[in-house]
Amino acid sequence: MIAKTKIAERLIESILTGRLRPGVRLGEQDIADLFQVSRTLVREALIQLQARGFVEVRSRVGWYVAEPSFEEAQETYAARRVVESGMLRDAGKPLQAALGRLRQHIAQEQESIAADDAAQRSSLLADFHICLAECLGNRFLTSMIVDLSARSMLAAALYHSKAEAKVSNDDHAAIVEALVEGDNAKAEQLMIAHIDALKSRLDEGLAGNRRERDRLRSILIAQP
Repeated sequence: MIAKTKIAERLIESILTGRLRPGVRLGEQDIADLFQVSRTLVREALIQLQARGFVEVRSRVGWYVAEPSFEEAQETYAARRVVESGMLRDAGKPLQAALGRLRQHIAQEQESIAADDAAQRSSLLADFHICLAECLGNRFLTSMIVDLSARSMLAAALYHSKAEAKVSNDDHAAIVEALVEGDNAKAEQLMIAHIDALKSRLDEGLAGNRRERDRLRSILIAQP
């Protein structure tokens, strides 16, 4: 039988790929039927995710994907600034195989941007940071960055416009090339600038507009 940890991991993966967006209802029975497990196991997985800030429970209504506040979104990027810059500062020179994997990831980002594949583009741009942590070989940092990237996806869905994908891809490419050159200090500074730019593009006004559109869509779809 699938463990509650695996259920939690699958839900986080769905946040990272943009399939689960802020405010989506998570029905216990629906998830239980999907994984063919008990509702008790699903509830335990959701409680685990609630403690990590990915889901919230609304009294007498049920479980929902978290909708981070604007302040929480800002704090997410502040945490990423510390963790990801420090990861690069303390890393040695990545292996050639790791650098090849990172370059391949950059190429996949570029392909998704050229193809105007919004879902894949968002997923790949978020996954770059996880891929980088994996390539630098620290399992504990990788786990932290998975969580921070998932939180960033929720924040971006509410507070970011969709017009900056090419800029992010260029930033990622520059970070990788600095690592290829063996200049970790440059890679660190580029990462700081990249995360600061992402944080600066948070727009509190976007969330209200999107929530209103979602409410209108649900009302119109419900009409006979």
